[in-house]
Amino acid sequence: MLWLVFTTGKCNLKCTYCGGSFERDVVPYEVKYDQERLKRLIESDPQSTVVFYGGEPLANWRFVAKFVERVKARRYGVQTNGTLVKLLPEKYWRRMDFALLSIDGRRHTTDLSRGKGVHDRVIGNAYYLKELGLELIARMTVTQRSDLYEEVKYLLDLGLFDKVHWQLNVVWTEKWDVREWADRSYLPGVRKLASMFLDSLRRGKVLRIVPFLGVLSSHFFGGYRGSPCGAGYAAISVSTDGRILSCPIAVREDWAVLGTVEGFSLMQDPLPEPCRTCELVSYCGGRCLYSMKEMYWGWEGFMEVDYVTKEFIREVLKIVPEVEDLAERGVIRLEELKYDPTMDSTEVIP
Repeated sequence: MLWLVFTTGKCNLKCTYCGGSFERDVVPYEVKYDQERLKRLIESDPQSTVVFYGGEPLANWRFVAKFVERVKARRYGVQTNGTLVKLLPEKYWRRMDFALLSIDGRRHTTDLSRGKGVHDRVIGNAYYLKELGLELIARMTVTQRSDLYEEVKYLLDLGLFDKVHWQLNVVWTEKWDVREWADRSYLPGVRKLASMFLDSLRRGKVLRIVPFLGVLSSHFFGGYRGSPCGAGYAAISVSTDGRILSCPIAVREDWAVLGTVEGFSLMQDPLPEPCRTCELVSYCGGRCLYSMKEMYWGWEGFMEVDYVTKEFIREVLKIVPEVEDLAERGVIRLEELKYDPTMDSTEVIP
């Protein structure tokens, strides 16, 4: 199972689409629970992947260091904004398997939302982590100011990142015309990326573009029974106050509480009711549990995002016939497309 372990609710940045730190009384800035309880829970899970989360998890790097010293997990990772990497001593980074670095693509695009100079700090720290042997995953937020194709291509061309994934800046912010933008910019970008992905497959190389891998993996190897990130059924979040949450964003919502480090129960039926008759449900799993539950943009806004999601999936599925042909001819192996997002704490449905 994926364990997203909050180290703090504090963040050193204030990105335009996020707002920065959680309130201290919602997600305390220090860990408040009995850590021995969590240690026992994680060590009883033979398939445990622990990912440190925040806020900015490295703002409380001492907790991270002590945790990896004391708790035996199968895999360790960090979701970080990439600016405080050097705070955690090198010996602890060498205990990590992977790191997700928040970067939105090119310098201008990243700094526009995250702050001046952030892009260069993240890239510099990415080189450092790469030298230490970590797998690096670029964790993008795509806004109406992003050029999806150019941002993803830029990150892949750097040769630093083993995988790239993105999330759309929808539902969390004030409502904007996502459908018009998708038809004009985003979906054409998806098509260009699909063409690039397919060209690479023809040469026998699989580009690790996570949303493409997630859709193709669900097509060839079985779909998702809930949100692909595993929220509530294959992934849980441990807040600094000891609550076990189904979703790391749902820190204020009672519906998300599964229990505490003293004991919890996973969701048994994570698929949202409105999604059960959808023809693409096995690829999407309801997309995002939190957005489905909260409906910040109302039903009309939800359906606009649903349109974009379905069109994205259909664009990826268009390459399936040639993928099958390439596999039959031995150019690629279908197994290379198999992907479990809970192994990396990524999003496969933007």
